[in-house]
Amino acid sequence: MKKNPFSLHIDVDSFLPASNEEKEYMVQMRNSSTFFKDGMKRLMKNKVAVVSFIIIVTLTLTCIILPFFWPYSYEQMLGMGKYGKMDSSYNNLAPFQYGTTELQRIENGEKIFPHIFGTDSHGRDYLIRIVYGMRVSLSVGLFASIIVLIIGVIVGSVSGYIGGTVDIIIMRIVDIIYSLPDMLMVILLASVLKLTLGNALVGTVFEKIGGNILSLFIVFALLYWVSMARLIRGQILSLREQEYVLSATSSGAKSGWIIRKHLIPNSISVIIISTALQIPSAIFTESYLSFLGLGVNAPMPSLGSLASDALNGVSSYPYRLFIPAIVISLIVLSLNLFGDGLRDAFDPKING
Repeated sequence: MKKNPFSLHIDVDSFLPASNEEKEYMVQMRNSSTFFKDGMKRLMKNKVAVVSFIIIVTLTLTCIILPFFWPYSYEQMLGMGKYGKMDSSYNNLAPFQYGTTELQRIENGEKIFPHIFGTDSHGRDYLIRIVYGMRVSLSVGLFASIIVLIIGVIVGSVSGYIGGTVDIIIMRIVDIIYSLPDMLMVILLASVLKLTLGNALVGTVFEKIGGNILSLFIVFALLYWVSMARLIRGQILSLREQEYVLSATSSGAKSGWIIRKHLIPNSISVIIISTALQIPSAIFTESYLSFLGLGVNAPMPSLGSLASDALNGVSSYPYRLFIPAIVISLIVLSLNLFGDGLRDAFDPKING
């Protein structure tokens, strides 16, 4: 029966429970997610960042695993005889070439593992030295970034949350450090600390890597934390005005607890992005310091020291300069592209 439009009676049919089909049609449910899951989905869609990450992982695993299986060590002089007599035929071998005694052993039916990148001027296998150089560069980049991260987060958080006189003093120190010429200060500090730490490390576990690497870490701790501190400070200044911070403050929570539990976790995207972009900067700094002779102690190789040694014979053996240069470029480029991908994926300002 047709209902009278002027009737005051309730239409009971309008209040019947909806069926499952009607619910699915009217309500489009979205699976629950988190900030990290959404960021990872956006990161996986960035093919350049994914390829860069695969390259970084491949190089890292190569540095860790390959030395256990490679038949040559980074310090082994292949031409050194039993009685200290040196066979110069092993020096400056081109890729896939062999020394005199190795050729004789091959003629006798013995299998000799090839020198894929040849040898250096001292008859040492060049590929394993490149691998150890990558290990040193990646280790320095990682540990230096961790040092910068710890100092930058602590200083930036304290400066941004407390404010006032503390913030003014810290920011003036940051401005003074920013005004210093980075490269000159790094070279001067590395030179001074090299002489200071050289004798102190004799007989310790750090003697093998030398005082140059430790001095490099100290240089990063003194100079390179300012950018991280400024970024964290700016993030904390905006977050400390939020309602949950006011609620925690009014509840009697201490400043250290608020920074650890509220402010730093909500700044994690900025921290991750800044740390990822700091690693290639540390690697590049270590490379040019090693190029200038302020890197790891011989015979431990570094990509920068390998490139520096190759300059002596660049006209005759140019590949010995190109190989470490290409490896440095590949590492730095991959880390930069991956850092850009992290920024695009996790920066909430970019993603609205």
